[in-house]
Amino acid sequence: MSDEPTTPPLDAMSLRLAAANALIRRRRTIKPQDMSDKPVETRLLASILENANWAPTHGMTEPWRFFVFTGDGRKRLADFCQSLYQKVTPEKEFRSDKFEKLGSLPQKASVVIAVGMKRQEIEKIAEIEEIEAVACAVHNMHLTASAIGMAAYWSTPPLVYTDEMRQWLGLGDPRDKCLGLFFLGWPESDTWPEGKRGDTLEKIVYVPK
Repeated sequence: MSDEPTTPPLDAMSLRLAAANALIRRRRTIKPQDMSDKPVETRLLASILENANWAPTHGMTEPWRFFVFTGDGRKRLADFCQSLYQKVTPEKEFRSDKFEKLGSLPQKASVVIAVGMKRQEIEKIAEIEEIEAVACAVHNMHLTASAIGMAAYWSTPPLVYTDEMRQWLGLGDPRDKCLGLFFLGWPESDTWPEGKRGDTLEKIVYVPK
């Protein structure tokens, strides 16, 4: 009989927790300028969007809406963002570097998803809760992308919140909103970025019983 020590098998809960920890702590923001030109497969994009659809939603309103730009559609988005920036930016605040960035970034990612929030018609659910639901949907997309090994970046330049952007996307109700652009692609580097966070205990208050 061997005298080698044996490691007891992990129970099912520990395995599930380890998998969740690994996925959540793997998530990274990787910007379009660090993405390659490798295309995103349709089946992977579909999985990312389907997981977004499983976000928590108060009252089952499912307020998220996704407008997917690929191929030449990315150029249409870039051109519109540049023209909108020119329109809404006062002359003294106009920056040519921001203008150029708005035109180049959408074409550096394989996929750009404009993230919308469709307001509940009867407004039973508070708007902030609908926005929070959409944010959870975006996080589901980001987690899924990281699990696959894809690069993802949620960008919120001020122009996305304008009525012009909302209307251009086809969100017809003035109560609807665009909540940003989600860039998706493959990382140019083979090295997954390191991440860091501050001490969790500095952000927690345990309330006495």
